[in-house]
Amino acid sequence: MVAQPKIVALIVAAGSGNRAGGDLPKQYRIIEGKALVAHAFDSLAEHPAIAAVRFVIAEGQEPLFAEAMAGREAGVPIIGGAERQQSVRYGLETIERDGAADIVLIHDAARPFVPAEVIDRLVAASSDHGGAIPVLQVIDSLVHRNSGTVRREDYASVQTPQAFAFDAILAAHRAWPGDRIATDDAEIARAAGMDVSLVDGDPALKKLTFAEDFGEAAPSPVPVRTGFGYDVHAFAQGDHLWLGGVRIDHDRSLAGHSDADVALHALTDAILGALGEGDIGSHFPPSDRQWKGAPSQLFLEHAAKLAGQAGYAIGNLDVTIICEAPKIGPRRDAMRARIAEILALSENSVSIKATTTERLGFTGRREGIAAQAVVTLVLERA
Repeated sequence: MVAQPKIVALIVAAGSGNRAGGDLPKQYRIIEGKALVAHAFDSLAEHPAIAAVRFVIAEGQEPLFAEAMAGREAGVPIIGGAERQQSVRYGLETIERDGAADIVLIHDAARPFVPAEVIDRLVAASSDHGGAIPVLQVIDSLVHRNSGTVRREDYASVQTPQAFAFDAILAAHRAWPGDRIATDDAEIARAAGMDVSLVDGDPALKKLTFAEDFGEAAPSPVPVRTGFGYDVHAFAQGDHLWLGGVRIDHDRSLAGHSDADVALHALTDAILGALGEGDIGSHFPPSDRQWKGAPSQLFLEHAAKLAGQAGYAIGNLDVTIICEAPKIGPRRDAMRARIAEILALSENSVSIKATTTERLGFTGRREGIAAQAVVTLVLERA
């Protein structure tokens, strides 16, 4: 059996992003609820052929990067240089120290949406050539400022990611003159004698440079989104438990890394699901000790914040708690009030229901509690 090549993606996010305006470098601006760097990471990390994704960022941007990549296993970012070529080289050198790769995809964070089909074409072409880059056919007429009209058929618009044999592109960067500016990595590859193939790019890979690009880049938002969440927790020794943000005296507690509020966990997952943002474990990994014993209110507030950043308000929510005990009816109003308070909603937008499984299953045997939640998000802004 032929071994699959080890492919590592290197996202270059070390620029200042001044031309896009605003208070943040453009790579940390929000589109559809996520920073550009997060969109780029998700597109590449979710592709089955890519073994790892590394980042190069500018010195001093570590807090911005950490906030933008919260909940993602993006690793420690590499600090870049004054010019893009330096940043790429620093990234390649680090990848070599960490075990190298067979193929590297070098990508600009300013192109947040990376179609999987383009990655497939790049991987296939780079296996047969020294490198491969995605291009789009030029559709506008072109004119040379001095010599007049030129044939647009002879030109193409270059995009990223660009794929290269790792050892060859690292050697090419090491040989590149330090006082010479490179337009992209393909120029550096060709200067070193590498064969660079052209593959079909995609309009989705448009580079976001100016403020108006951000309004054009995001897909038209869906006016209403619905999410479903489900969670279970087993009983453990204790004298109280948390349900719906309310502390309830009980002869047992619920086992979990946080406070194990099964109702708030299901509701958090419902909001994340409506946004397409994964689940609670991807944002607050159980392996991270900082969440040990944490109040589940923090998780719910985080999900609600993501909804707001994406332009959505919570329209209404419905939570069903499944257990034999404790009795939910006497605490229903307190739970509705607490959830409404956390999410800044009116109580008539919050529904809490309870049921049993007629003594069937683990909840019927009083081994734990389950909860289901449905949430509707409504678009606030176009």
